[in-house]
Amino acid sequence: MSSETKDNIRNKRRIRRRYRLLQLVRLCFFLVVLTGIGWALFQMFRVGAEIYGQYYAMYQSYAERRESRRTELDERFDDYLNFLFLGIDDGSDGQKPAADTVLFLSLDRANGRIRLLSIPRGTLVNTASGPRRLGEVYREGGAPAMIEAVRGLLGVSVHHYAAIGTAAMTQIIDALGGVEVYVERQMDYEDPEARLAIHIPQGYQRLDGETALKFLRYRSGEFGDVGRVQRHQRFVKALYSQIRQPAVLTKLPQIMPLLQERVDTSVEVWDSAQLAGLIRSFSENGPETVILPGQPIPGNDTYFVPDTEKIREKMELFFPPPKEKPEESAK
Repeated sequence: MSSETKDNIRNKRRIRRRYRLLQLVRLCFFLVVLTGIGWALFQMFRVGAEIYGQYYAMYQSYAERRESRRTELDERFDDYLNFLFLGIDDGSDGQKPAADTVLFLSLDRANGRIRLLSIPRGTLVNTASGPRRLGEVYREGGAPAMIEAVRGLLGVSVHHYAAIGTAAMTQIIDALGGVEVYVERQMDYEDPEARLAIHIPQGYQRLDGETALKFLRYRSGEFGDVGRVQRHQRFVKALYSQIRQPAVLTKLPQIMPLLQERVDTSVEVWDSAQLAGLIRSFSENGPETVILPGQPIPGNDTYFVPDTEKIREKMELFFPPPKEKPEESAK
């Protein structure tokens, strides 16, 4: 065999070895890529399973909360959004917090009109454990118990509630840039034990969160809780006028985290778009405000006795029966 033939054979063998090596490298590369794809798919599946599990747990939690908050609803109120707003104090003398402010708001879905009924915290209501002042019902049973008490008192459906503490209220008002109200008379009150000092001059004032809270908590001996409720109504009207200003919409991203994290509410989803849409649906006219019909007990105005008959009449004005459509003439 000539040397040239031997060289050709060696070259062919070398080429075949290189080809086999190249094929092996390609196979290894393919296996590495395939392994990477498999690992990525596994990670995606794992993350997807975790996300699904989280959302499923969130849904289960939502379903449980919804079921626990379920109250008897009446179809007569389907055209309204009835909302119970509770201002919660910080508790005292080692007791749990109570409802310091109780407001029942009703939004007419057809025209955006809002009616606001202020209920004195000392209103006597019947509970399973006997007669109680309404504000104390929250201390015993929380928001669900308050909903049941208000529903029994007014004879209406309560669709949603929001309970807000003093610290959250202060932060939200500050985020709004304060609220401008007219202070009818000089407010001066000192309570060293409660570390409370209220000094607000008469006249138009832009109240920051802390001062607004003092304005709402102030209780004069002359008018008692009824005067305090009237002051709450003036504050709500001023707040209503302010939140309808276009500038407030730019502050919603700052306010939303406070609503989500600091407010106990039956409304499951709070976002800027939803809240802005709700605000735009409000009527240009301010809310119609009334106080629960009734009278304080003579000599002890911390107790308020509701007038059942007048409450029924007031609710009929709030929620008039739908007008009957005239029957079409027979063809």
